[in-house]
Amino acid sequence: MTSLPSDVDVAVIGAGSAGIAAGRRLAKAGGVSVVVLEARERAGGRTRTVEKNGYPLDLGGEWLHSADRNVLTHLAEELGFEIYRRRPDWTTRLRNSGLSLAEEQDWIADREAHYWARHRAALEPEDQPASATLVPGGRWNALYDATSTWGNAVELEKLSIKDNDRYEDSGVNWRVRRGYGTLLTTLAQDLPIAFDTPVSRIDHRGRDIVLDTKRGQVSAKSVIVAVPTSILATETLAFDPVLPAKLKAANGLPLGLADKLFFSFTGDMTDLDETGDIFLVGSTTRRETMSYQARPFGRPIIQCFFGGEFAAGLEREGMVAMAAFATDELAALRGNDIRKQLTPLAASSWRGDEFARGSYSYAKPGHADDRAVLAAPVDRRIFFAGEATSLNFFSTVHGAYETGTAAAEAALASLTVAA
Repeated sequence: MTSLPSDVDVAVIGAGSAGIAAGRRLAKAGGVSVVVLEARERAGGRTRTVEKNGYPLDLGGEWLHSADRNVLTHLAEELGFEIYRRRPDWTTRLRNSGLSLAEEQDWIADREAHYWARHRAALEPEDQPASATLVPGGRWNALYDATSTWGNAVELEKLSIKDNDRYEDSGVNWRVRRGYGTLLTTLAQDLPIAFDTPVSRIDHRGRDIVLDTKRGQVSAKSVIVAVPTSILATETLAFDPVLPAKLKAANGLPLGLADKLFFSFTGDMTDLDETGDIFLVGSTTRRETMSYQARPFGRPIIQCFFGGEFAAGLEREGMVAMAAFATDELAALRGNDIRKQLTPLAASSWRGDEFARGSYSYAKPGHADDRAVLAAPVDRRIFFAGEATSLNFFSTVHGAYETGTAAAEAALASLTVAA
């Protein structure tokens, strides 16, 4: 464990994607004393890879979104990680789940029209819930809500339509064969990280900033705060004096929930695709359903993905309840024989993780501009990073990483000015 210095030039709070990026940029600068303070006993934050049955499983972040312009794609390749470039064909979920090709085409056309309706609504002066553009009684309304709980980690009625419209994605989605979490822990390997060191208070009244941690106090000229909004909103990490604008912004950008469950799978699904990476959906008529990825990378695994209040309820009940629900849905899709082919391996529970308390941020209706408020520095000494502070790449690992690099650049500039 890294010893805890009594004073540094820059202290970074959090060793998730943003904190790792900040630490790497500061370390590269040279001549600057740095410590990264991490509450957990591992790096990576909400991106975590575990190994089961010899296979890496991403319990958190998985996809290199906008992979063709994602900074982590290049870093992964520089470190010798293999990038799996087969792009997911999520549109086949419906036909793989028993719907006709005509129904699938209707969904695709309706989804395109719905996208443009939301975009037009986002241009209106008033920020509405993303559910405002649903056609009353629409055939696909439940599926829109289900996909929102997967993509946004929250139901449409709780989601700012303006913020949702600002998200940018090139549509190119790749994966790291050894796991996204493995990539982040590798990027963090040589950083001065003090693990098991949660910070409870940032005292910025004096010339230097004093941080109260579980292991003692640290004094710093500048601080980069790279923790989830849930930690700021509950004042688990408190500012002295209080920063009301930051507190309000953090409350306007809560963390939604998206969880995963993994089964080992002895079947094949070769009637759908011999190579694997088969996508299915449990139901198109209710939002309390799961998305399934069968045989990812060709491995004998089924990954289940579910979000929103539905995920919160299952998480409270535990992995046995998750597995029971998923098994029933898969049996309805593929027949009862599949029950004998499934063995639960692992599951995430991000709401119950005390240092996350959710998966990724969303903006409440009326709070689309809170990301800019949260990202703004305080007194040119306290800087903020993390996916929630990204204006266009929120909810992504690379969005968080970019904000960490930017915060480090700002901190370095502030030290130069102070000198």
